[in-house]
Amino acid sequence: MTAPQPGDIFSPGDLLNNTYRIEAILGRGGTSEVYKARSEISGRVMAVKALRAEFASNEDFLVLMTREEDVREIQHEAVVRYFDTQRMPDGVVYLVMDYVDGPGLDRKLADGGMRASELMVVGQRVCEGLIAAHGRNIVHRDLSPDNIILRNDKADQAVIIDFGIAKDTNPGAQTIVGNEFAGKYAYAAPEQLSGNTDARSDIYSLGALLLSTFRGKKPDIGANPMEVVQKKAEPLDLEGVPDPLRRLIARMCEPNPELRFQSAEALLEAFKNPDSMSEDDPITAMLDDATVIAPVSARSTHLAPDVTTAIAKDAAPERRSLLPVLALVAVVVVGVGAYFGGAFDALIGPRYPVAAPYAMVIEKTPSGAAQAVGNVPSTEVEVALAERIEGLGGTAELTLASGDIPPTWGAGLLQIVETALPLEEFRIAVSDTQARVTGLAATRDEQATVQASFAAGFPEGFTGTAEIGLGPRFLLPGDVRPLLEDRADCGPLQLMSPPPVGYALEDRVIVTGRFAEEASRSALQAAISDIAGDRPVRVEGEVLNPSLCRIDGVLPKAGPGGFDIRLGYGDRAGDNLAGRYQVGENPTIDVRLPDDMTEGYLWVSVVDVQGIVFHLLPNRTRPDNSIAALRAEAEDGFVRVAYGLDEAQTSGKLAFTVDGSVLGKSKIIALHSDGPLFDELRPTTESVESYAEALITARDTSNVTVTSLDSAVLTTEE
Repeated sequence: MTAPQPGDIFSPGDLLNNTYRIEAILGRGGTSEVYKARSEISGRVMAVKALRAEFASNEDFLVLMTREEDVREIQHEAVVRYFDTQRMPDGVVYLVMDYVDGPGLDRKLADGGMRASELMVVGQRVCEGLIAAHGRNIVHRDLSPDNIILRNDKADQAVIIDFGIAKDTNPGAQTIVGNEFAGKYAYAAPEQLSGNTDARSDIYSLGALLLSTFRGKKPDIGANPMEVVQKKAEPLDLEGVPDPLRRLIARMCEPNPELRFQSAEALLEAFKNPDSMSEDDPITAMLDDATVIAPVSARSTHLAPDVTTAIAKDAAPERRSLLPVLALVAVVVVGVGAYFGGAFDALIGPRYPVAAPYAMVIEKTPSGAAQAVGNVPSTEVEVALAERIEGLGGTAELTLASGDIPPTWGAGLLQIVETALPLEEFRIAVSDTQARVTGLAATRDEQATVQASFAAGFPEGFTGTAEIGLGPRFLLPGDVRPLLEDRADCGPLQLMSPPPVGYALEDRVIVTGRFAEEASRSALQAAISDIAGDRPVRVEGEVLNPSLCRIDGVLPKAGPGGFDIRLGYGDRAGDNLAGRYQVGENPTIDVRLPDDMTEGYLWVSVVDVQGIVFHLLPNRTRPDNSIAALRAEAEDGFVRVAYGLDEAQTSGKLAFTVDGSVLGKSKIIALHSDGPLFDELRPTTESVESYAEALITARDTSNVTVTSLDSAVLTTEE
């Protein structure tokens, strides 16, 4: 499985069309991503291929997806089964297909390769799938190790996947992306470089991928288009490959398609019965003939059949008779090179196949990896762009193509890339002359600079939009927590419901807790905002005061027990639900005794803004704080601990009024314990530090357990 990343189209847990629950991401490409999903209806595991939103509105890319859906008519165990295509409300288009559980041949290649005997089994199985596809006039055009999956890691259960650029070979049918080259250079047949494709192209690609998987390394295709053309005109190096795999690959990968197996059926027969390949076979003879020094060109299909046959059969006997033929082959190779090099442009038009639309995607991901996939108009642009991407540690899959673009297109594209390079991450999506740039900057200054550059105008020949946000794209809770620890001055601070894999750009960062001062809360808000980028930040911590925070730090770690605190007025009826009192007012305090509470002791204190603790229960005038005694005097389940002035004057009970010299927040604390907390009665008033030390001593030396802690805040103001 591939690790999820910020910016992925879907996330684990997403539900598509009320049916498919995303479980994991399997892989990412330049235009799409593939996920593992499970049907909520049937429980069946599926694969979901999603096209990025910026491509989903492009009809040409949609055709690529619907082409894959069309392949659902191919029903064979060696071909992945396609089911349905859906569009999300946000524009994302996804395709549902069978999930094939097992390694791809690309994994086998990376792990050192496979034995020839296993590859004989793989080749036979893939042939069976190709017969099913070719029988419906569908040519894959992109067979490569990553498109062959071994279900359950078994060679005889190989499955062909990814028909995204498959071509319908019915007469008059158009290709998916025009007649230009499609596929990967490393495994493509020579004729694909000029846009010619048929069933024999898939046969070549199958042979090339079997060879690479046997050797455990990718083919060397050259460093530039000329080298690609020249290498494709040569037979593959089969040194060290044992028979019969060697003879099969040689015939499959003959540069001249006329000399290959002419159908997947013929190839399957050869896999089943390798001895059916006669020693008189032209390819077999060439393999065994040490005097063959020049290959048949990829363009030799333009020669008369008798000439190509003569080249194959008469390769060795007499060097002098070979010279005219070799000269002819050389002329053909030079002609191919001249064509791709542009020497004939004035006579025959564009040097490269036409791409419509002329598309390019360039991105630097949150992990720092970079890639470029798409069309370029010249080798100069190809080299310059590849150098930039490779300098970022990425890869470039660039196709030389011509199209409806201005002469300045290449230089403009490179300028767009240069402008985006300072960004922490970016994505450049180009279709013809329309460019859309999205990215994230590491700092606000960088964000402003890049955004201003694009706002001033795109390079000549381009129009576009740029949306530069402030990163990072993925903010880990672990990046925020050190700030909470550094600025906590009134007990621990907490992140509210942090996402398990981190905050996405649209996620809000919320902090809860308490602060001794407003300045502390403001400082934390600013510190988190500095690293959160464009994410909204909300610090919801309550501001108390240093005295209350000191008590909070030493209070027992117990949860509420239902001892609700009710505030009222000494001179009138009614509850004070807001807990706010003006100077001169007389608060009353009642504590509810839970109905099921019959044992233990209740301790009620008030800690005021000046750091003085008032013990309301017990105290010298009311020493019995047992639940049993309190329940006997309770009214409607509440026991009063702070009284109105009139009642206090006649009974000697505690009462107080709001003094203008002590304004702010006071905390009422109600503790329930299973035994006496202190060795002796606490004074009616004492300092916060004195009470804190007493609580610490009780915690460390007493066997008494505090079973619950309830509290409320009383605020006094002018």
